[in-house]
Amino acid sequence: MDWLMGKSKGKPNGKKPAPEEKKLYLEPEYTKSRITDFEFKELVMLPREIDLNEWLASNTTTFFHHINLQYSTISEFCTGESCQTMAVCNTQYYWYDERGKKIKCTAPQYVDFVMSSVQKLVTDEDVFPTKYGKEFPNSFESLVKKICKYLFHVLAHIYSSHFKETLALELHGHLNTLYTHFILFIREFNLVDPKETTIMDDLTEVLCSSSGSSSNGSGNGSNNSAGAQNHVKER
Repeated sequence: MDWLMGKSKGKPNGKKPAPEEKKLYLEPEYTKSRITDFEFKELVMLPREIDLNEWLASNTTTFFHHINLQYSTISEFCTGESCQTMAVCNTQYYWYDERGKKIKCTAPQYVDFVMSSVQKLVTDEDVFPTKYGKEFPNSFESLVKKICKYLFHVLAHIYSSHFKETLALELHGHLNTLYTHFILFIREFNLVDPKETTIMDDLTEVLCSSSGSSSNGSGNGSNNSAGAQNHVKER
């Protein structure tokens, strides 16, 4: 489980900033597409008389399955040749093995590492208990935070590198709905550092503003996002 303990830091890699490309997923004709108009802000709130850890476990497991399914729809287009690095806009992510060693890998390898590792966790009775009377570990919330961070990377990569394919499959409404639900959930319980999600703040502001939620730290986030887009970074 050491892969979940490493911290990722972004920094310029010394290369000249890449010219910013037009983001197809921000086009109004596509951002307005949803599969439901449900108020997700209400859906993510902790219900009365429900244990917080139970709620986090249930939702985290559901998001894992839905994001895994969403990725599977474009996985044939996400190859070691087309996606030689795990990139989101101008940020590149690295995987950390059990010894904490940073590994540069292709996007499909990175996603496979994420999904395989999360699958082991959510099916581990000692981490995600399903039997009555079984308690959650003290590290549970921190593990959920790490899981959500990596699931965000996968969602962001789909938007950044495979939105055209998602459009062709007419699944952008599903993707937008999933992203909105996920972002509002992690915000509700402060599960992912806003700095980690800054790279997608432009999309988040468009999709979540119509869901009764203002951008988390949007006053600074939009400015930080602009700066992040102008540098090739690594995490």
